[in-house]
Amino acid sequence: MTETLPLPLTPISKAQQTSLVNLVRRAAKTEILPRFRNLSAHQIATKSGPQDLVTEADEAAEAMIARGILHLFPNAVVIGEEAAAKDPSLRQTAAQAELAFIIDPVDGTWNFAHGVPLFGVILAATRFGKPIFGLLYDPMVDDWVIADDQSPTMIAGAGRAPRPATVSAGGTLADLSGVIHFHLLPKDKQAALAPVLPEFLRTGSMRCSCHEYRILAQGGVDFCLSGVLNPWDHAAGVLLCQQAGGHVRMLDGSEYHIGTEQGYLLAAANAETWDRIATALSPLTQ
Repeated sequence: MTETLPLPLTPISKAQQTSLVNLVRRAAKTEILPRFRNLSAHQIATKSGPQDLVTEADEAAEAMIARGILHLFPNAVVIGEEAAAKDPSLRQTAAQAELAFIIDPVDGTWNFAHGVPLFGVILAATRFGKPIFGLLYDPMVDDWVIADDQSPTMIAGAGRAPRPATVSAGGTLADLSGVIHFHLLPKDKQAALAPVLPEFLRTGSMRCSCHEYRILAQGGVDFCLSGVLNPWDHAAGVLLCQQAGGHVRMLDGSEYHIGTEQGYLLAAANAETWDRIATALSPLTQ
C-alpha cells in the first residue's frame, strides 16, 4: 500500500505569493484606479439593497484577478464576491475545496463609488475552509499587508523594505477602540448592543473590511466585530490578525471557517482582551 503524504500546510510558495501581489497590483492599475471618481451612473448598480453597490471596476478587476490565479493554480477553486452574488453555491464549493482563492476585487465599494479614497483589494487562500494566505492591498498607496499560516504578518510596498505588523496590547473595555458593523446588525440586536457601546473608548466602522483589518493588524484598533460573514470580507483579515499576534474566534468560541454563514466574528488583540469583549457582547447571543 502506497503511503499518501500530506500536503504542506501552505501550498503557496513565496514566489507564488509575489506573483499574486503583482497580479493584484496590475488589476488595480488597469481596472480600478482609472475608474475611481470617473464612474457614470450606469456604471454603478445595486445588489441586495441601495447600500450594497457593484461597479464596473468590481467586475473587471475580479475577472482579471480570477484569470491570473487560475493561470498560477489551475486546479484551485476561485470565487469572487461578484460571482458569488450571482451563484451563492460557490461559497460552499470553496469551503470544501483543498485549495480555494477568494477575491474581493473592490472592498469598500460604497466608498469607491462615492469618491472616498478608502477602499482596497482583498485576496485570501483557504484549505478546506481554513485561511492559509491573506493579502490586503491599498491601491491608493500601493502597499499591502500579507501573511501565510506559517509566517508573521508583514507590511510591504513598492520600493520599501517589508516590516512586521503587530496587534495592540489590548486592555480593559474602557481603553479599547474597535470596529463594529453596527448598521449591518438586525434591529433587535442593535437595540441589545447599544447600551454596551459606551463601555468602550471608541467604536465605529470604515465601510471597508480591508482597511479595518489592516489597522487591527497594525495595532491601530483593538478589535473588530462583524455579524455578516462573507468570506471575501474576512478570510484574509482573520489570518493576518492571527499572524500578527491576535486572537480570532466566533463569538460562541468556535474557530473561523469560511463555510460558516451565521453568528458573530470577533477578532481582538489577544485572548484576554477577546474574553473581555465577548463577555460584554453577550447580549448579541441571548
